[in-house]
Amino acid sequence: MKENYVFEYINENEFKKLERSLKKYNMLAYKKLYFEYYPALKEGNFLGELVATNSSQATKTYELKLPTDIMFSKVHGDIKLIYLVYENERIVMLDKIMPVDILSEGHQQELVTYKGVMVSKQHSDKDMFKINLLNMIQK
Repeated sequence: MKENYVFEYINENEFKKLERSLKKYNMLAYKKLYFEYYPALKEGNFLGELVATNSSQATKTYELKLPTDIMFSKVHGDIKLIYLVYENERIVMLDKIMPVDILSEGHQQELVTYKGVMVSKQHSDKDMFKINLLNMIQK
């Protein structure tokens, strides 16, 4: 019987906050992550792009792009899961979900939307400008 990989966290509390925020604001990405990507990672199918390897610690760092709305992606960036794989110990170390700033802000307080895109309260003018600019370019 094949032994599965085990999930561990670099900072479990922060990761769970980002995960809950992802569930609240982007359900499609959350469902893909929970029901497709996590089981594949546990089986040893490492998804995403290999971004770094550390031969001394025998680790590989992966970046997995989650499904994202096009407008959200252009304003805040793609939603990505960053994780490390310790192949000798059969551990998948979950690091963070990007973009950290908007997801952690969404966990702390309710975010508003503008034309269907989440807007940060810290730099709402910048986000609204980007959204308006992208809408003008599309017309």
